[in-house]
Amino acid sequence: THHKVQRWNSGPACERALQYTVGEKIHGFTINQVTSVPELFLTAVKLSHDNTGARYLHLAREDTNNLFSIQTRNMKNGDIYYIHSSGMLCGQPSYFCELQYNERIFSQHLQNRLLPDHTYSVVSGGDPLCIPELTWEQLKQFHATHYHPSNARFFTYGNFPLEQHLKQIHEEALNKFQKIEPSTSVPAQKPWEKPREFQITCGPDSFATDPFKQTTVSVSFLLPDITDTFEAFTLSLLSSLLIAGPNSPFYKALIESGLGTDFSPDVGYNGYTREAYFSVGLQGIAEQDTETVRTLVDRTVDEVIEKGFEDDRIEALLHKLEIQMKHQSTSFGLTLTSYIASCWNHDGDPVELLQLGGFLVKFRQCLKDNPKFLQEKVKQYFKDNQHKLTLSMKPDDKYHEKQAQMEAEKLKQMVGSLSPKDKQLIYEKGLELRTEQSKPQDASCLPALKVSDIEPTMPVTELHVVLAGGDTPVQYCAQPTNGVVYFRAFCSLDTLPEELRPYVPLFCSVLTKMGCGVLDYREQAQQIELKTGGMTVSPHVLPDDSHLDTYEQVGVLFSSLCLERNLPDMMHLWTEIFNNPRFEEEERFRVLVRMTAQELSNGIPDSGHLYASIRASRTLTPAGDLQETFGGMDQVRLMKSVAEMADVTPVLRKLPRIKEHLLNRDNMRCSVNAAPQQLSRTEQAVGNFLGSLGRPHVVEKPVHNGPDGSTHVCGSQIVRKLITDPSFKPCQMKTHFLLPFPVNYVGECIRTVPYTDPDHASLKILARLMTAKFLHTEIREKGGAYGGGAKLSHSGVFTLYSYRDPNSVETLQAFGKAVDWAKSGKFTQQDIDEAKLSVFASVDAPVAPSDKGMDHFLYGLSDERKQAHRERLFAVSHDSLVAVSHAYLGTARSTHGWAILGPENAKIAEDPSWITR
Repeated sequence: THHKVQRWNSGPACERALQYTVGEKIHGFTINQVTSVPELFLTAVKLSHDNTGARYLHLAREDTNNLFSIQTRNMKNGDIYYIHSSGMLCGQPSYFCELQYNERIFSQHLQNRLLPDHTYSVVSGGDPLCIPELTWEQLKQFHATHYHPSNARFFTYGNFPLEQHLKQIHEEALNKFQKIEPSTSVPAQKPWEKPREFQITCGPDSFATDPFKQTTVSVSFLLPDITDTFEAFTLSLLSSLLIAGPNSPFYKALIESGLGTDFSPDVGYNGYTREAYFSVGLQGIAEQDTETVRTLVDRTVDEVIEKGFEDDRIEALLHKLEIQMKHQSTSFGLTLTSYIASCWNHDGDPVELLQLGGFLVKFRQCLKDNPKFLQEKVKQYFKDNQHKLTLSMKPDDKYHEKQAQMEAEKLKQMVGSLSPKDKQLIYEKGLELRTEQSKPQDASCLPALKVSDIEPTMPVTELHVVLAGGDTPVQYCAQPTNGVVYFRAFCSLDTLPEELRPYVPLFCSVLTKMGCGVLDYREQAQQIELKTGGMTVSPHVLPDDSHLDTYEQVGVLFSSLCLERNLPDMMHLWTEIFNNPRFEEEERFRVLVRMTAQELSNGIPDSGHLYASIRASRTLTPAGDLQETFGGMDQVRLMKSVAEMADVTPVLRKLPRIKEHLLNRDNMRCSVNAAPQQLSRTEQAVGNFLGSLGRPHVVEKPVHNGPDGSTHVCGSQIVRKLITDPSFKPCQMKTHFLLPFPVNYVGECIRTVPYTDPDHASLKILARLMTAKFLHTEIREKGGAYGGGAKLSHSGVFTLYSYRDPNSVETLQAFGKAVDWAKSGKFTQQDIDEAKLSVFASVDAPVAPSDKGMDHFLYGLSDERKQAHRERLFAVSHDSLVAVSHAYLGTARSTHGWAILGPENAKIAEDPSWITR
C-alpha cells in the first residue's frame, strides 16, 4: 500500500519514465538505467549518446518547473577556464577576479594548499598575474577539448516528454560531433605523510570590530573520494554534528571561547572537489591566539572520540533530513542538479546519490550495530589523518597596494615587450571589439517564445480567513504540502519608540537563540531542531500598493514549519518565545552580536549593489529611511559599534522594551499553509497559541480582496495597520561610502509610481528593456563591471545599479545615457516583446505550496489586483515606454538619490554635492 501511495504521489511523469527499458535506443541515445526514487517522488533515467559518449540523466517528476542544463568538467588551468567562461558571458574578466575579499582569499588558498598536486592548486577564478600570459591558441584548444559533447553531462528535470527533447538534442547538436577522449578526469591527491602549515595575508577589514583582531586560522583535513556516496553522506552528517548550532562541540569550544567573531570561512564539510575535506577554525582573532585555536581543535576532537554524541542530537539531524525531503521547493530541479554535479562529474553514480532513504536506513543500522560508529570516524579522519593543513591569514595594510603594483609591473613588462606594430594591432583590435559590441546582435538563430504564448490569466489561489482567539485574523491556504505545516505571523510595530527602531533587526536575530520559558538557549536550540524545520524572525517594511508615501511601519515576520505530528510542540515553542523570552544571558548575547556583525561585514562584497541601492532610495519615500535603518549601511555600522562595546548591558536592556511592543496580539495577523486534512487540527493549535497572548486592539484598514471585497477570500478579512507621514517631502542625496575595495558598487534610485498606478507596468517593462538592450553593453561589456542593470520595486522606486564596477562617475554618466536612450525610443517591437517575456518569467515564476497566498497576507495583494497588473503588462506599447521615460526618469522630472560603495575618488571628493562616509 505504501508503494502505491508513493507511486500515486509521484504522478504520471514518473509512470511514463518507468516504462523505459535498459538497452532501449531512442534518437541516438541508449538507456542504461531506470530507477524509481520514491522518497523524492521521481524516476531517474540514465542514458548515453551513442556517437559522442555524452552522458544524460533525466529525472522525471510531476513538476511543471522544468530544467535543462549541460555540465562540462574543466581542469588543469583555472585562468583559461575563467577567461573562456567570462567571454561566453560577455564580461571583462580581469576585474572579475581582482575582487577577492578576505573570505574568498582564505577559501581559495585553503583549497590550493590542501589539494596542491593538480587542478585544485590553481585559482579557479583566474589569477590577474597569470591571465595576460594566456594565448588565443590555448583558449581555442581548451574550448575544443573541454566544451565538447564527449566531456558533457546533460541533465533534465520535470514532467515534459523526454523523447522529443532527445530527438532535438541529437539532430540539432550532438549529431554534428564525433567522439573524442578529452582526458579531463581529475587524478587523486597523494596523501601527506605529515601535516603542513601555511600563512597568507589579506587586506584589512574596515568593519572589523577590533582592528587588532583580524587574523583567521583553520585546521582542515582531507577526506575520501566523493564518489564513495555513503561515506560522503556519513561525513556530511558528522560535519553537521560537529559544527552546527550551539550544542555542537566546535561551537562550544571555539565560538563560545570569546577568542574570535565567527567560524572561519569554508567551515564544515566540502564535497565539491574530487576528494572532500573538512575545515574548522575562527576568524576575528588576535594573531597570538592562533596556537590556542589549534589546541582547541585538537582537544575537541579528542573529547568527541571519548564521549561521542547525544542521541537527541543525532535524531534532530535525521529529523532535519526528513523535512528537507518533504519540503516542496520551486527550484527543486536546480537544487538537484547542484547536489549531484560534483559526484557525477567525477564519475560517481548520481542516481545512487539521490537515494537518501536508503542512506538513512543504512546509517541507522550502522549506529545500531556499532554505538561508537561516529566516534571511530572522527578518530579515523580527524585524529589519525596526517593530511592536515593549518592555514592562517593576517591583514597587511599594504595588501591591495602590493597587488596593484604587481599587476602594474606585469602590464609594464608585457607592454614593453611589444613592438610598435604589435601595439597598433592591439589598438585596432580594441576599436574593432568596441564596434562589434555596439552593433545589435542577431538573435534569429535562437529559439524564442512569443508574448502570445503567455497565459492571459493567472491561476486563482483560494484562501480562507477566520478570526481566531477573539479578533486575530488567520489566513488558511490548503495546499499539497506533503505532511508539512507552514505557520507565519506578522506584527506591526506602530507604537515602537523611534529610538528603538535600529535595534529591531538585532532583536529579531537573537529572539529564538537565547532561550525561552524553562529552556536555556542550548535546550531551546535542541527543541527547535527536534520539533521544527526552523523558526525565524525578520523585520520588514511593507509598502502600500497604491500610495508611495504609505507603508506598514516596522513589521516583523515570524516563520516556521514542522511535520504535522509536531505541530503542538512547534506552537508551544512560539507561545514560550512570545510570552517568556529570555534576555538575561549577557555572554550569549555578546556571542550572537559578534557573529551578526561579522556576517554583515562579510556580506558587503557580495551585496554591495543592494546596499548602494538601499542608501540611494533612503530619501525618496517615508519607508526608505526605515529600510536603510533595518538593512542598509547604517545597520552594518550599528552592529559594528555594538560588537565593539565593552559593556553591552545598555543594548541588552532594550530587548525587553521591544518585546513589550511586539510580542503580543496587537496588530497581529497569521497565516497557515497545510494539506486540507491538516487544517482543522492546525486551527486548534493556532487558536491555542493566540489565546495565550495578550488581548489585541482593534485594527484599522481591511485588505482589498477584489471588486466585491472577497472574490477569492472566504470569511473575514486580513487587516493592515498603514502609516502615512503627511509632512514627508522627498529630497535628493548623494552618498559615497569609502571602502578599501578595488571596485565600486553604484546605485541611482528614482521615485516613480506605486504598483496599482497604470504607469507602473510600463516602468517595469522599461527596466528590463534598458538592462538587456543598453546597460548590459555599456556597464558590463564596455565598462568591465561584473554586472549592472535596472529594476523597479513594488514600492515604485526605479533603480539603476552596477556590481563590482571598475568605474563610478563614468557609470553614473552611463545611467544618464540609458535614460536618454529610453526617451529616444530607439528600440524595436521585438525588443519590447523580449522585455515582456523576461518580466513574465518573473511574474509567472512557480510558487511553492508553502508560499501560496503570501502576496495577499503580506502586501494585501488580491488575485484581482495582480490580474489587472498583468493585463497592463500585456498592453505596454512603444509609446507608453517613451512616455514614462520622459515623465519619470529625467532629473528634472522626479526625485533622484545616488550612492556609491568603493575606493577614494578624486572627482567625487571635489564635488560638494556628495557626502562622504
